[in-house]
Amino acid sequence: MIRGLFLRHLQVLFFTLGQLWRSPWSTTLSVLVIAISLTLPSAFYLLLEVTGDLSSRWRGGVELSLYLHEEVDDQQARELQQQLQRQVGIAEVDYVSAEQALDEFRSYSGLGVALDLIDENPLPATLRVKPVAAQSAPEQVERWLQQFAALEQVESAEFDAIWVQRLHGIVTIGERLGLIMSLLLGAGVVLIIGNTIRLAIFSRRDEIEINKLIGATDAFIRRPFLYSGLVQGFAGGMLALLMIYSALALLAPAVGQLAGFYQSEFTLSVIGWLELLLLPLLGALLGYGGAWLAVGRHLREIEPG
Repeated sequence: MIRGLFLRHLQVLFFTLGQLWRSPWSTTLSVLVIAISLTLPSAFYLLLEVTGDLSSRWRGGVELSLYLHEEVDDQQARELQQQLQRQVGIAEVDYVSAEQALDEFRSYSGLGVALDLIDENPLPATLRVKPVAAQSAPEQVERWLQQFAALEQVESAEFDAIWVQRLHGIVTIGERLGLIMSLLLGAGVVLIIGNTIRLAIFSRRDEIEINKLIGATDAFIRRPFLYSGLVQGFAGGMLALLMIYSALALLAPAVGQLAGFYQSEFTLSVIGWLELLLLPLLGALLGYGGAWLAVGRHLREIEPG
């Protein structure tokens, strides 16, 4: 029984493939539209992944600068360093003396001659505090700043939190836009498949009426159309996968070269096995769903006689 059912489904599948092969233009157009509809949100999802990766790397490098009062000596500064290092959420605290800060400024500013003319060191001693990545969100950074600025040894605490907030906001908005885009384009795929199946049903109306006259069940009549939606959706997903891989192959060298200019090892991530399987399966599921809705609606309207 199971073998017979499998053979019947296999027969219908090959019949459906033959039907699609005999109408190449409409099949190609449907598959291409489905592929584009799946490629756009998938590419946006990959862009968000890249942005999120960059955001996490950048947030992992968040550093707060605590400028100490002039009267704080080296021993007091190191005691404060150890005190901050013991706090939960702090990854690292580096102490930079006033002399070290001046040497650093001299090395990268190119103002060594001008600095030699100054009798006193204008730069204060500094503690550079690096929170752990999980504690580097914009709201937490603001709390760190307020907490550290209240310390009696600290004259001022600084960090350009605006950039953290902007990046965090961009990623959040991007995630919501990606969800909306995915829903809209997914609905578009369902409608495209549904319209294609509707046209196929009307073009085979006489055949359907004859099948109903000789006692064919709705499940038997529905099966080829469901396979048609399934196959077109799966083919669209495979084509979308090919488009994304091609785009990554074209962009990867340029991105690698650009990252090299900034002395970064960042590379575009390759699609993993989950995404590799998900895209064709998602296309097949949307195609099947669109075909099911179209057949369920229009098959009831066709009655013999």
